[in-house]
Amino acid sequence: MAEPIVTKRTPRPVIPIAVAGEGTSLYAAHRKIYPRSVNGVFARWRWAMVLVTQAVFYGLPWLEWGQRQSVLFDLASRRFYVFRLVLYPQDLIYLTGLLVISAMSLFLFTAVAGRLWCGYACPQTVYTEMFMWVENKVEGNRTARMRLDQGALSSEKLLKKTSKHLVWLGIASWTGFTFVGYFTPIRELGLAFLQTRMGSWEVFWVFFYGFATYGNAGFMREQVCKYMCPYARFQGAMFDRDTLIVSYDVVRGEPRGVRARGSDLKVQALGDCIDCGLCVQVCPTGIDIREGLQYECIGCGLCVDACNTVMDKMAYQRNLISYATQNGLANRWTPRQVLHRVLRPRVLLYTGVLLALCIGLLASLVTRMPLKVDVVRDRASLARIVDGGKLENVHRLQIMNATERRQRYSIEASGLQGVTVAPAQPFEVGPAQSRWVAVRLQVPYGSVSPGSHTVHFNVRSADNGAQVSEKATFLVPR
Repeated sequence: MAEPIVTKRTPRPVIPIAVAGEGTSLYAAHRKIYPRSVNGVFARWRWAMVLVTQAVFYGLPWLEWGQRQSVLFDLASRRFYVFRLVLYPQDLIYLTGLLVISAMSLFLFTAVAGRLWCGYACPQTVYTEMFMWVENKVEGNRTARMRLDQGALSSEKLLKKTSKHLVWLGIASWTGFTFVGYFTPIRELGLAFLQTRMGSWEVFWVFFYGFATYGNAGFMREQVCKYMCPYARFQGAMFDRDTLIVSYDVVRGEPRGVRARGSDLKVQALGDCIDCGLCVQVCPTGIDIREGLQYECIGCGLCVDACNTVMDKMAYQRNLISYATQNGLANRWTPRQVLHRVLRPRVLLYTGVLLALCIGLLASLVTRMPLKVDVVRDRASLARIVDGGKLENVHRLQIMNATERRQRYSIEASGLQGVTVAPAQPFEVGPAQSRWVAVRLQVPYGSVSPGSHTVHFNVRSADNGAQVSEKATFLVPR
């Protein structure tokens, strides 16, 4: 439930500029922010994103696909399982494609509506929202929290602070455990934890990730967004005057001032802003959006919800603070005109490139060959003459089965006249396994001129028809 409106404005503190050499600090002291809870469209959207992202993060490791975990990055075996896909380090191109798509999506969302990622889906935002919800439930609303922090140490204060931190530590620990569960099967990890036989690296990463969550969401909060996150620094390069950003309508709101409900604004010569300061109190980073766009703004829209609540109570038109463009506010455009300018060539170009990348990555995954082959020359024996008057080169082939069924493979060679492969009989590779096979290439002695010659190993599955051809060299001594 939203907290009652306080009509007293919370002024933004003026921090004096320190001058070097005068014995004063060049750094401003940290001012703790006490965000106020608020109800509204954007607040509900934020909580919807919290639920969706955490349902995926916490729930995905527990889903099974066949007889294994649905998403598992098995670093020890160098295999990555993503539902039906079995990926090897050789499939790094897919990770590269995913990163490029993520970057292009960020560019698109930023060009359209600013820092949507920061305000709704960034892990720092999501976990801070969760931790603040716990804080609000345990310590009370904004006023109660401020009174509790300013008060002397008492049994009530000790109990509330201890309870809050215990819940925070529980959430952070479970978060760290879940994170490690993407790299070690989470059921095995849970059993190892209960039996106190977790590996040292697993213990380290559970505590490290949990500690980072506890510190960032519980204590650092907006400082991560303001001072540590690079996105806040270069976001301005992706904005233009047609980007939707959280904006205060200065023409309509100024001059601001306190007034009684129902009073005549023309007589008092006031704008619609009643100077209640509620937009500042609900801001997670503690800024005043009425001072214009600032790099600390994460675009969460909570000030929009707060201001609309006040406008409803005062029977004024909503959206004194809203998602708007600079051109839209300057030219007093209608929402239709603003939307038309939002869909500008830059946005359409980003959208086209993003769609092309997504389609290309999806097509590549669908047509992906479920077989990988690496060829390594046996350096202990470059070339030798064997029984039967044949010249032989030895290679080692790593056959990687990218399916979850046992496969039978055969190896053939081409590129040289009379080349044969030994052993010639098929061999098997288990589900999602790899196997090293020593292969002897033989040609009749004297049939090939001295030097290095190109040959191709053709590896074929007898079960699903997958076939891969890999290039190698055949050395003939002089």
